Amino acid sequence: MNMLRPILALAFVLALTAGAAAQTPPANQAPPDSSKPAARPKASPAPAARKPATPPPASPAATATPAPDDPNADLVYGAYQRGFYKTTFDLATKRAQENADPKAMTMLGELYANAMGVRRDDAKAAEWFKRAADLGDREAMFELAMLRLAGRGGAVDREEAAKLLASSAKLGNPKAAYNLALLYLDGQTLPQDLRRSAELLRIAADAGNPEAQYALATFYKEGTGVPKDAERAASLLQAASLAGNADAEVEYAIALFNGTGTPKNEVAAVALLRKAAKQNNPVAQNRLARVLASGQGTPVDRAEALKWHTIAKTAGKGDPELDNALSNLSPEERARAEVAVRRWFGSK
Repeated sequence: MNMLRPILALAFVLALTAGAAAQTPPANQAPPDSSKPAARPKASPAPAARKPATPPPASPAATATPAPDDPNADLVYGAYQRGFYKTTFDLATKRAQENADPKAMTMLGELYANAMGVRRDDAKAAEWFKRAADLGDREAMFELAMLRLAGRGGAVDREEAAKLLASSAKLGNPKAAYNLALLYLDGQTLPQDLRRSAELLRIAADAGNPEAQYALATFYKEGTGVPKDAERAASLLQAASLAGNADAEVEYAIALFNGTGTPKNEVAAVALLRKAAKQNNPVAQNRLARVLASGQGTPVDRAEALKWHTIAKTAGKGDPELDNALSNLSPEERARAEVAVRRWFGSK
């Protein structure tokens, strides 16, 4: 089932230090390296209602049962994938009632939790997830844990959520392992256990979860629950960045730029910073502005540097040194930067 990403998000504050010599003007500075430890990940507050990933738009005949090429194909899942949520609901209800199918029950919970084909009803979502969880469905255990953490469909119950996450993780659910790791790291619901948190993050990371890969990279970078290992941290950051995790892209770019745990490659680092900057990551925008101003790993483009610096400042990532370094732009450069900034915000 195309279940949604974990609600219990990982909140990082990237603490990055300046990488150039103190006497060097800001315009000639490399992006800050990661020698200063980043803040450890923290579990987010109890989540609000989730929004489902946008499926392909349903056709006018959205209630018609799609005809699969394979007669043995899962009609419930096929209808869900195509955005035929009313059909999904009808098929899943029949299968849950007639066959006691836990997957169909989990699907009904998903539909009720996210108002897909039916009105949102957290109580009914929790009921269906519980029925499926009692039958051993690991996805239902995970989804019910998320509802318990959020206080949806009942009171907040972090202890029950932890038990559900543990059961789901034991059955091999990487999302559950990731979120359980956060509870062990947080130390409120469960006793803080950094080693256990690292073990669970490793399980989720090995299963390809990019958030877990990024978190575990931070553990290896700082020596949290594991020995410090710059090469392992860089490898995990690379994996997470390939999966599109913008924070990992920034950290891996800095590692590449400075040759920390990986061969130095300024050109590749700048490409990653540019990608993350376009994903609206303020740290990437700031670092990209610095390399564009200095010409390290990319040709100097002071107007483009001012563009990204301005965008980053709007998001709260100010940089007084860049203010000074870019204060003497020509009128033409400044005008080009202003046009680019307006175009950026006009497209949002």
